[in-house]
Amino acid sequence: MTAESTAAHSSRWPVPPQGGYTVDDLFTLPDLPPHTELLDGSLVFVSPQRIFHSRMIDLLMYGLRAGAPREVKAVREMTVVLDRRNGPEPDVSVIRAEAETGSLEQTSYNAADVLLAVEVVSPDSEARDRETKPQKYAGAGIPNFWLVEMAGTDRHPVVRVYELDPVTKAYALTGIHHDRLKTGVPFPIDIDITLDALNQL
Repeated sequence: MTAESTAAHSSRWPVPPQGGYTVDDLFTLPDLPPHTELLDGSLVFVSPQRIFHSRMIDLLMYGLRAGAPREVKAVREMTVVLDRRNGPEPDVSVIRAEAETGSLEQTSYNAADVLLAVEVVSPDSEARDRETKPQKYAGAGIPNFWLVEMAGTDRHPVVRVYELDPVTKAYALTGIHHDRLKTGVPFPIDIDITLDALNQL
């Protein structure tokens, strides 16, 4: 759902400016719903999430924080500023620790400080999570991307791991993980992603 479509039914939101919204607008417009994103100058509102989405973020956060070296940090649902017209909010990010300002009121990170962006696919955001966001993360130079979905009749988690090809400036698939997520980048990672592990949260 975009601000433009909502504005047609409500006077609550201002008419988008010519050329679309900017990152500055994202941080200063009053009363935006939580987790509003900016993609190509359009505000994108998030629909209520499934329990899979919430628990999968928790599972990855626990695993990433447990193994992260001191020079990086795992954070959830924080805006990443890609450029003036794009401020998406990955479900999970791994950032350089030095990117944190020390203020508990910090609301965003620059793309140059992000080592990994993770998107957990939701029914209302499939196209954005699978196509739009990976292209934008790659274009901004974020070196690693994970796409998380449910698969199979038992609806177990699957994590697709991508690395940025410096020649093509696009992501290349390096692994598809069903039971255990094990990779060496952006640091050595070994996370149990079985359905049992998810359901224990």
